Amino acid sequence: MIPEPVAMDRAVARPRRRRRRIALAVAAAAVLVGGSLAAAPLVRRWVQAERAVDSAGLRVAPVVVGDMDRDVAAQGRVVAALHPTLFSPAQGIVALAVKAGAPVRRGDVLATIASPELASRLAQERATLSSLESELGRNEIASRQARVKSKQDLDVLAVRHEAATRALRRTRDLGEQGVVPVSEVEKAQDDLAIAALELKNRRETSTLERDTQAFEGRTRRLAVERQRSVVGELERQNADLEVKAPFDGIVATVAVQDRDAVAANHALLTVVNLTALEIELELAENQAADVAPGTAALVAYAGRELPAKVVAISPEVRDSQVRGTVAFTGQAPAGLRQSERVSVRLLLDRRVHVLKLPRGPYLEVGGGRSVYVVADGMAVRRPVRIGVTSVSEVEIVGGLRAGERVVVSDTGGFEGAERVLLQ
Repeated sequence: MIPEPVAMDRAVARPRRRRRRIALAVAAAAVLVGGSLAAAPLVRRWVQAERAVDSAGLRVAPVVVGDMDRDVAAQGRVVAALHPTLFSPAQGIVALAVKAGAPVRRGDVLATIASPELASRLAQERATLSSLESELGRNEIASRQARVKSKQDLDVLAVRHEAATRALRRTRDLGEQGVVPVSEVEKAQDDLAIAALELKNRRETSTLERDTQAFEGRTRRLAVERQRSVVGELERQNADLEVKAPFDGIVATVAVQDRDAVAANHALLTVVNLTALEIELELAENQAADVAPGTAALVAYAGRELPAKVVAISPEVRDSQVRGTVAFTGQAPAGLRQSERVSVRLLLDRRVHVLKLPRGPYLEVGGGRSVYVVADGMAVRRPVRIGVTSVSEVEIVGGLRAGERVVVSDTGGFEGAERVLLQ
């Protein structure tokens, strides 16, 4: 009989290294299972995404509710509202009294024109005026003399008529007494008739003479007044030979040299009023349709927005541009210079309580019909309806809700994919 080998067996202790390996294996299995569960959504996004882009270069903005100003931006150039060019009033030699850039006050003499021709004409017309005034004086004296002589003649004829009347009365009395013949009575009657006729004719002639003298005097007075107007105009032209500043301002440009010979209506210099400044701007043809005189505007200058308004808009389109003029509603800011470039916002209207997003290049990429909405690390393309746009914001009419986050930077790298993974 062979004995059992149990007596030969002995207990052996399990090595610790093996238990550690088993524990590590169990832990690794647990980590692997947990990582798989955690990575499951990411894996699903990877599977669903058509493209993957780096989110570091993207700008995301939420859809918000608020008021929105519909406006148009434009670049403008500062110009002086009053900048007249002064011209030579006559032909002559110019003597300048100022230089370009010199400040002037209203009434200051800027230039003087020496015009011998105009001075000679003034002297001639003054002499003609003196001659006409002398003739008018002589005519008035002659008229008075004629009136006196006419009155004397009338008085003499009136006395003769009275004498003939008395003679007729005496002759009739004597004829009734038979002292004088009838022929004497008839002769006295004839003498009275002749005296009455002479008196009547003289009165009518005197009236005609007075009318003639009055007409001739009026004609001479009109000639004198006309000549006075000619002399006054020449005196005004001679006074205008001193070219004066029409207002307080600054001499912008001088178009001639000192002692130059200039013709009449030749440009001399330009004076600018820097206290009345306006802004000239050009708008695209489609933008100008909603702009009219009185439209509110904001002018950006020195970090501020100054209130202004449109005062003129051209009815003419040139090269698809419409020119307009904007004036400050208050005092123009100090330091503003002519021809300086400034930014202008024209405020067309205000929308209250609307959904809006910041304006960005995403509008051009999507054509204004779609945007990418960001959620859970994924940018999903969604159709939207865009309303009015402003310089910095756009109105969302449909397709989005308040609080949703939208990619507002350039989405050209998405290449039109419906779902894009943001890494």
